[in-house]
Amino acid sequence: MFELLRIGDAGWGDEILLGAVRTLELAFGAVILGLALGLVLALAQLSKSRLARLTADIFTTILRGLPELLTLFIIYHGTSIALAELIEWLGFKGRIEINPFTAATIALGVVFAAFASEVFRGAYLAVPKGQIEAALACGMSRGQVFWRIRMPQLWRYALPGLGNLWLVLLKDTSLASVIAFDELMREVRVAAETTGKPFIFFAVAAAIYLIFTALSNFVLARAERRASRGVRRA
Repeated sequence: MFELLRIGDAGWGDEILLGAVRTLELAFGAVILGLALGLVLALAQLSKSRLARLTADIFTTILRGLPELLTLFIIYHGTSIALAELIEWLGFKGRIEINPFTAATIALGVVFAAFASEVFRGAYLAVPKGQIEAALACGMSRGQVFWRIRMPQLWRYALPGLGNLWLVLLKDTSLASVIAFDELMREVRVAAETTGKPFIFFAVAAAIYLIFTALSNFVLARAERRASRGVRRA
């Protein structure tokens, strides 16, 4: 077993480690996109504009209703087709293929955003109205109220839900292997098929995912404690 997992040409250790790093890169890229877009969608859902609410509702309903794998295929293949049609319409010829990492980041990011928007919306509404009214009565602008009163508390309410979504996203990165992105599961599958030792490599992959999960839980717990400083508990 140790020979198979050695670093270098004689083993698969370096390929698996590189795949693990790519898995984290994909997860972090998708979560950054998802958090930003999710907050925008939540604000759109709470907007007074009927068009903004309708657009956000349609977007989140579609993405929450589709399997993540199907969303990945649509973005990976559909974007290439759309770009090809665009350059042809502009009078150019050629074929543009979207990078697998970019496609996977966008696909997982928008799915994360669709679910995160509901978490943000609930957290936004959970901030006591009395505090908002008091801040406005003190002469704060709505922008100051949002950044100084609502946002710090919004993150505290949203962290548990966002933490669960992060753990789901971390596992969903394995879907990127179907579009030839060399993340952890793709490297492990190649190693298993080449050596004929699937149990060893899949067990290693399971251990790596569990390590990622344990570290994530530790960081999330610390973040929740930090966000809850000064909060009175019953």
